[in-house]
Amino acid sequence: MILAVDTSLGSAVAIVDGEGRTLADASSPNPLGHAEVIGGLLEQVLAGAGSGQITHVVEGMGPGPFTGLRIGIATARAFALGRGVPVVPAPSHFAAALSVIEADAPATPFAIVTDARRREVAISVFDGLDADGIPQLTTTTVLVPRVDAEAHLDGIRTFEIAALDGGALGRIGVRAIAAGRELTGAEPLYLRQPDVTVPGAPKRVGL
Repeated sequence: MILAVDTSLGSAVAIVDGEGRTLADASSPNPLGHAEVIGGLLEQVLAGAGSGQITHVVEGMGPGPFTGLRIGIATARAFALGRGVPVVPAPSHFAAALSVIEADAPATPFAIVTDARRREVAISVFDGLDADGIPQLTTTTVLVPRVDAEAHLDGIRTFEIAALDGGALGRIGVRAIAAGRELTGAEPLYLRQPDVTVPGAPKRVGL
């Protein structure tokens, strides 16, 4: 059983089995308030998935806003540490792309677009599934002003995603584990630096 946690958009938590079937899922569409709901969502899926043991935790790595994204990542890592199981990092847009492919099966490259706030969007372009059943990313995820998104995509079919399916993130994890692949590193895909920075050393004041 694999637990998936993502807070790149709203908050999404799910448990899938080794075949990728969703056993339990819970979510909140609110793009804020992740810290307030994530614990309750986790309790819901653990209660709904039965008595099996969690063997891995998939953490959605974004792209997403700094504060919200790190809450999901911290939750996933804390749970994995407490249970003594591995963490599997996965880009959140891969889960969104898998949901699109499962529902729509686009025959040509398509773009996943998510709101990055500040009148910007995050864009990833995919083209079907690879041999391991994982969406093929064809261009690096970029941050683009919303007004420029259409020109940037230049006619590519677009799917703007407002909520992530935790079960799809879990299936990405199942396939990555089976293939022995690392889909991304341990650093979140923030795309933008946080507003708050560590202050520098105090200035010297002459006497």
